[in-house]
Amino acid sequence: MGYGVAQKIISAHLVAGEMKTGGEIGLKIDQTLTQDATGTMAYLEFEAMGIDRVKTELSVAYIDHNTLQTGFENADDHRFIRSVARKRGIVYSHPGNGICHQVHLERFSVPGKTLIGSDSHTPTCGGIGMLAMGAGGLDVAVAMGGGPYFINMPSIVNVVLTGELHAGVSAKDIILAILSRLSVKGGVDKILEYSGEALSKLSVPERATITNMGAELGATASIFPSDTMTRQFLESQARGSAWVEITADPDAVYDEQFVLDLSQLEPLAAMPHMPDNVKAVREIGPIAINQVCIGSCTNSSFLDMMKTAAILKGKKVHDSVSLTISPGSRQVLNMLALNGALSDMISAGARILETACGPCIGMGQAPETGGVSLRTFNRNFKGRSGTPDAEIYLVSPETAAVSAISGVLTVPGEETAVNTISFPQKYITDDNLLELPLSPQEAHEAEIVYGPNIKPYPATDPLPEVVRATVAIKVGDNITTDHIMPAGASILPYRSNIPYLSGFCFRGVDKDFADRCTVCGAGIIVGGHNYGQGSSREHAALVPLYLGIKVVIAKSFSRIHAANLINAGILPLVFADEDDYERINGGDILELTELRAKLGHSDTLNIRDVSGNASYTLLCPFTDRQREILLAGGLLNYTKSNNND
Repeated sequence: MGYGVAQKIISAHLVAGEMKTGGEIGLKIDQTLTQDATGTMAYLEFEAMGIDRVKTELSVAYIDHNTLQTGFENADDHRFIRSVARKRGIVYSHPGNGICHQVHLERFSVPGKTLIGSDSHTPTCGGIGMLAMGAGGLDVAVAMGGGPYFINMPSIVNVVLTGELHAGVSAKDIILAILSRLSVKGGVDKILEYSGEALSKLSVPERATITNMGAELGATASIFPSDTMTRQFLESQARGSAWVEITADPDAVYDEQFVLDLSQLEPLAAMPHMPDNVKAVREIGPIAINQVCIGSCTNSSFLDMMKTAAILKGKKVHDSVSLTISPGSRQVLNMLALNGALSDMISAGARILETACGPCIGMGQAPETGGVSLRTFNRNFKGRSGTPDAEIYLVSPETAAVSAISGVLTVPGEETAVNTISFPQKYITDDNLLELPLSPQEAHEAEIVYGPNIKPYPATDPLPEVVRATVAIKVGDNITTDHIMPAGASILPYRSNIPYLSGFCFRGVDKDFADRCTVCGAGIIVGGHNYGQGSSREHAALVPLYLGIKVVIAKSFSRIHAANLINAGILPLVFADEDDYERINGGDILELTELRAKLGHSDTLNIRDVSGNASYTLLCPFTDRQREILLAGGLLNYTKSNNND
């Protein structure tokens, strides 16, 4: 029995466990990345481990999220991250160098290597044949210290792409079609591995768009083979020596398989307020729009920008529309400036934003009240844009550009003629905003610089024998990390200050949540299916930890958030009988007893509803390692203990 691409990479990096679906495996990690919204906490955690130098082949710290500096907080975080990077052996990508996933794809990605990043869209680099996964900051810190990254062995889904895209249809439409088919929880504990005849027509940037939005499926990773297209991309980036061919064996066996005929696709849009709420653009119709935003780590490559410029050339943005464009990297922006495409965009009336995440994370460009915004981004969760009642649609650059001109949602047709845009033989490879770390000798004398807004990692204690706590909030299905810990320009500067952030927890769902937790002292959260989907931000676990949350009970969890809860020492438990969800109410007092003894060996726990005099069975399908982490009070305590032994 042969291996697919993902299985080959997993096998080559396996340091613990067996490659049996559902069982826990530990992987050697070659590369890590962080971004500044999660990076400060990740590096505080790394410092707490007391390790002098990172042990990965490459670790990169990117500044791309918190680049809006309206006070000292973001600048102080950047200074702290740079000082850690210089001292601990980490490459530092300065503000303005670009979005982490776009820059990493261009300058650092290597087929066959493993990568984890403290951002859920790290799987972008699967487009070049890496096993790339999003993770919590603490998991990234452990990997930087040389520790394995533990996941459940995913099932492998082979997505066979056949046919050829029509003009006006793009890679964004491919992944939107898959989201429509599988849903936002259809990829949980799975790796999507792409194959088929259509791959010969899909460039690395197009593949990266598809793997990027695999995160919206809840997938552990998405991956393409490393083939001729991969080699051409790496050679154009002056990195041809990094190429190695990695393709599936002819007799590779997969857990699932489905075929997608690209010739049957048409322009699609994800409607408010979920990425899987997908319809054809023609079905939605010519709705009036107020804003168009082109960019994000999904669609900000040189190819995306050139398609956009070709459509806008000689045209004018409609008077009712504000069009913003965010190139994904300094490389892309520089090339657009040199070849005249940037001038075409500006002449059409586009507003050119910084090479950063920007509007995608609510950092500026909030739509008007009740506005309709078309975005080439990856998420359209309610309120994420910064305007609670805005209607956000996710579309391709082609759909976005033609709609910006017409003033209504418009189907891009044959007249766009942008599928024939050719790739440059050689990209500009000016890396002068990448700062290499100090040598070990120089680093010995270097100091790490903290700012007044940077607060320590919240203290955790070993798991107690008894937890008696109030249900602080009860929520429904598909609660995102944006619901739990919002982003946006007013909140992101405080990502290194958990006490301050605590006041914003669940703010858009229940404005009294934080105050209620303060009164309760110890709390429990009850949720529905796919609790914690979306971003990898561990703040969605650390802030509840600070507020006294001891347990989260849900019908099911997203992969990364469940791991983050365990890392924080919070018990993520699953209803054995989903009907019990209906029987528990906010304000109920629940009690777990003999926790330490039972957690050590049992896959179920009984929880007593003191208020209603009832008892419910909860599943705790943890691995032995996860049980030890929870007993220790979290991964940081567990890691310190093991390092001291």
